[in-house]
Amino acid sequence: MTALLPIPQGDPSLPGLIDRAATMLSNAKTSAEVLEAREAAGLAYDVAKRAARLSRAKSAHDDLIAAAHRAQADALEIEAAAKRRLADEYDMAQAQGEVGKSGVRTDLVSQGNEVVPSAADIGLSRKAIHDARLIRDAEEAEPGIVRRTLDEKLERGEEPNRAALRKMVVDAAMRGMRPERKPSRRNPLYVPPTPQQAAWQHVTGTFRAFAEWASDDTLALAREGMNEAQGSQFHHLDIAAIAAGAEAFTKIKEWFDA
Repeated sequence: MTALLPIPQGDPSLPGLIDRAATMLSNAKTSAEVLEAREAAGLAYDVAKRAARLSRAKSAHDDLIAAAHRAQADALEIEAAAKRRLADEYDMAQAQGEVGKSGVRTDLVSQGNEVVPSAADIGLSRKAIHDARLIRDAEEAEPGIVRRTLDEKLERGEEPNRAALRKMVVDAAMRGMRPERKPSRRNPLYVPPTPQQAAWQHVTGTFRAFAEWASDDTLALAREGMNEAQGSQFHHLDIAAIAAGAEAFTKIKEWFDA
């Protein structure tokens, strides 16, 4: 990656700024030229944002405000595209050892006879790199997410700003990072039981579990436990619960004899 060059001057009008940014990005061959295009798109966005605010302050016609918003959206789209390319360029430069990697002291890591530059040395902050990667990952996860987000804001008559775009981009990037859900193994022919069926299944399940547990040995252990628990302050509650359960068991058994 090379140093950032000054942005060339040209048509100072808002459409001119946007066209210049788009052309710069389209013709960019180096990382420095991608950075130039990003800066040019950022400048166009700022100019469009100010134009929209001035139009609102002057109670200008809705068409003027909408035009400024469209210019903002176009500038943001170009800026996002530049950031996507920047993420790829930076990751490639890291892989090739042209810039330092996260967590590695760049002043101690040499490439030949030269010290490997850090992100700051080439005019990039960690946040700028992180944001660029988010946009790239979001577009890979949901192609067209940037333009769709901007168009949706325009259709609702809202300002397409960086904050709204970043939220949608982060959400899309996070969705792309989540593993795909495994197909459900649930039987598609399964029909949930009615309340009556569920109640009866509970009764039979309870009886079956108790019958399987209640061997002679476990009942003998339970009887010893009962004798040891007679001094407990809650022993009378246990007795009441067992009595109520036995009465319910007897009532259910009588259903078969009815």
